[in-house]
Amino acid sequence: MAYLSDIEIAQQTKMEKINSIAQNLGVSEEHLEQYGPYKAKISNKLLDEMQGKPDGKLILVTAITPTPAGEGKTTTTVGLADGLRRIGKKSVVALREPSLGPVFGVKGGAAGGGYAQVVPMEDINLHFTGDFHAIGAANNLLAAMLDNHIFQGNALGIDSRRITWKRAVDMNDRQLRFIANGLGGRTNGVPREDGFDITVASEIMAVLCLSSGITDLKERLSRIIVGYTREEAPVRCSDLKAAGAMAALLKDALKPNLVQTLEKTPAIVHGGPFANIAHGCNSVIATKMALKLGDYAVTEAGFGADLGAEKFFDIKCRMAGLVPDAVVIVASVRALKHHGGVPKAELSTENVEAVEKGLPNLLQHVENVTKVFGLPAAVAINAFPTDTPAELKLVEDKCRELGVNVALSEVWAKGGEGGIALAEEVVRLCEAPKSFSFAYEDDLSIEAKLDAICRKVYHADGVELAPGAKKQAKQLEALGFGKLPICMAKTQYSFSDNADLLGAPKGFKVQVRNLKASAGAGFIVALTGDIMTMPGLPKSPSAERIDVDENGKITGLF
Repeated sequence: MAYLSDIEIAQQTKMEKINSIAQNLGVSEEHLEQYGPYKAKISNKLLDEMQGKPDGKLILVTAITPTPAGEGKTTTTVGLADGLRRIGKKSVVALREPSLGPVFGVKGGAAGGGYAQVVPMEDINLHFTGDFHAIGAANNLLAAMLDNHIFQGNALGIDSRRITWKRAVDMNDRQLRFIANGLGGRTNGVPREDGFDITVASEIMAVLCLSSGITDLKERLSRIIVGYTREEAPVRCSDLKAAGAMAALLKDALKPNLVQTLEKTPAIVHGGPFANIAHGCNSVIATKMALKLGDYAVTEAGFGADLGAEKFFDIKCRMAGLVPDAVVIVASVRALKHHGGVPKAELSTENVEAVEKGLPNLLQHVENVTKVFGLPAAVAINAFPTDTPAELKLVEDKCRELGVNVALSEVWAKGGEGGIALAEEVVRLCEAPKSFSFAYEDDLSIEAKLDAICRKVYHADGVELAPGAKKQAKQLEALGFGKLPICMAKTQYSFSDNADLLGAPKGFKVQVRNLKASAGAGFIVALTGDIMTMPGLPKSPSAERIDVDENGKITGLF
């Protein structure tokens, strides 16, 4: 049987005009800014006008530790929202925007897959409404003003060896990780070492996603630390007088984007920080808007629950005052077999023993959600044709031992119809008791917070700070940043900081080599292991297979 590709399915779908989607959602034309017939921005004034309206239920979709076998987290998120509509619930899905790095690299986009997608798929995965370009422009404006200040006499006394602000580009480009600039003579600037982050790792992305409005955005931009003086005092964006111009570049990017699923469910797609090197959640504005517009708001957080979900709880919920009503943890039998030691080429063969060996990874994520964070959870098994009844029964039995139900998710093949069982379980869970708590309290030291995440969430034997990181922790606390939450930059492929340790490893410590204050975003970034904030392209990037014909039809985009 020949299967259609994701893009072929998306291109065969007849979309509804976006003004009709908005009208059905309760968004009037005065709050809608259309970008063509099928996508639009929603004015943030609408959120202000809906403050008195009660919130719907908030559902977070997360996953086990990612594998090459695929888990289908975004696909499940979209299919769940469609499934809720199928059982008569008013649902809205709130997602992140894809980065061009994975789109042209290896991982793919972030619009779902099969018959559980958001559309227009090509637009969403490529330039969309220009939000990422605006974020990159604002990031690089600040970098240009910083270097210009130094060139024009350096009245602030900035130490060029202690500049922490990097330039950004939304592409996997390892060549730009470390560069030297300002070369070629005096008129070309002051020579120094520099580098690029991918746009999704820029603090501007985090600022945009955590801001409550334009005033908060400007305040957060002003607080950004770009480097330190020779006397080790922080230099902020406000010192360079850059925040106003940056906010002007970001004013439209701050507005959430409205699109639709293949089944016409409203989808708010906004912001896109990676969860391994950033905080991994869509914007607070988008989530709050979805909660006001729908009875059920379904959102997702990047990579496994140890990364995206932990940051969703400990950073986003803490800052925005959100409390999830239910959590869905996505897994697949194939991925569990991979965690059980089976190579990718053999994942289609029944292997109950390998599933059992891989199950501790899923069960540890489940226990973290239910016991560390105190939230009701369900497991969604993303169905593959090669799954066998014996393998599925083992997963179901082991999860039920933890008091968690399993629902088979067939949304990739069946759309919302394949998500009805999961939707019914989620509706039940939303009425279950919860005792939400964070993994750590605000008043702990930076090292104690790091240790709490490593022990409680990763199940490590603790954390080890490199000598430089220990010094940075003391400096950050002396500067008044000790109460900020932590944003761990860690490999997505393991609970540990070693990508090769699959399953649920024990007997390890997490190595933190660098700590940095993202004062505008309002958290401290901890870089662990060999994690990098600028990925590289693989040997055979997806870009080699993407094309466009004379009619403008794109092919090869998944």
